[in-house]
Amino acid sequence: MRTEIIAVGSELLTPFFQDTNSLFLTERLNDLGLGVSFKTLVGDDDSDLGRAIRTALGRSTLVIAMGGLGPTEDDRTREAFARALGRKLIFNARILAGIRRRFHRRGLRMSATNRKQSYVIEGAEILENPNGTAPGLWIETSGRRIALLPGPPHELKPMFDHHVVPRLRSFVKGGTMRRIMRLTGIGESLMESRIKDVYGKLPPGVTVTTLASPGDLAIHLVYQGNAPASVSVPLLDALQKRLAARLGPWIYSTGGESLESAVGTLMREKGLTLACAESCTGGLLAHRLTNIPGSSAYFLESAVAYGNRAKVRRLGVPRALIEEHGAVSAQVARAMARGIRRTAGSDYGLAITGIAGPDGGTARKPVGLVYVALARAAGVSVEKNVFWGGREQVKFQSSQKALDILRKDLIKISKKKYNRTGSAR
Repeated sequence: MRTEIIAVGSELLTPFFQDTNSLFLTERLNDLGLGVSFKTLVGDDDSDLGRAIRTALGRSTLVIAMGGLGPTEDDRTREAFARALGRKLIFNARILAGIRRRFHRRGLRMSATNRKQSYVIEGAEILENPNGTAPGLWIETSGRRIALLPGPPHELKPMFDHHVVPRLRSFVKGGTMRRIMRLTGIGESLMESRIKDVYGKLPPGVTVTTLASPGDLAIHLVYQGNAPASVSVPLLDALQKRLAARLGPWIYSTGGESLESAVGTLMREKGLTLACAESCTGGLLAHRLTNIPGSSAYFLESAVAYGNRAKVRRLGVPRALIEEHGAVSAQVARAMARGIRRTAGSDYGLAITGIAGPDGGTARKPVGLVYVALARAAGVSVEKNVFWGGREQVKFQSSQKALDILRKDLIKISKKKYNRTGSAR
């Protein structure tokens, strides 16, 4: 089955909005065993929208369109599909009554423009939308299946899961099982060289795909076929075990979770606490840690000591140390980690200082030079790194390295040999 996604909206063709919905849809479709052949971004112009729809209907058997179902004049998806299919738009009083009730519950009066959302393409099934005023539509015609969905993610996602997925499952043959292994601290080429021979020995129905970004790699193991779970699960288990034997030190997740989530799990298991001191990352490390629900159980505080005076005042870094070695140095990173651990009373103190760029570098201290220090009862360790890329990439890789250093240290620790004051028993 050839599948196509159409994202409608002139705003998506500007630098101010991103189409994240298609990523969600692609993931869900892949889980069903459906690949996406085309993705189209099209504005609100009638002729452009009509051309995109006719092209999609001419080459794809499943078309999912999102956006353009709102009440304004430039919301034209419903009308454009009706014209392309040669069908009428039929007024539905029940939909209009539901829209009115929604406005009434909020103490608002419905605008006359919302009436257009109560028109349905002839022969379409209505997909209820409890999170907005625009209902979705499902159409089956001439061997094709079409889903029209609203653009706001909080409306589209539940509608797709509740209404579209069950309909797709009814005619998709076979099943899909996916495993995601995530790694850090290893380059893509080295990873490839260590697992290259595995590609030639894959079981039937199994594919391996690698995705790379600075500081993070993902390996997707996918089984697609008609075999029962009693067959497909052992296949993926065996393959994952082979890959882990080659890449074990760099693997931080076998379930697809983020590095900050993996670290959080270890922190909770060990019953330890953490505080951070950040310079060049500007709070990114703390942001990632606190994105994990329940992180207050182990994350105590963070200090963004960006300037030298803040490092001295907030973290107790000796001024002479900065003058002698510079703010970007192993010595200062070590002092920052000690300082935040002492101030917070935490088991761990994690510190980052570096040069994110694009300027500020020298021949001796280039852009991308970053020191990461980890303080704990056993002492302080510091790692020197030189990261490539722009400012955002350097900042992300710095936070990634800090989290990975903490992860590796946590793996070494046994909870029975560590108490809450950070002293070895």
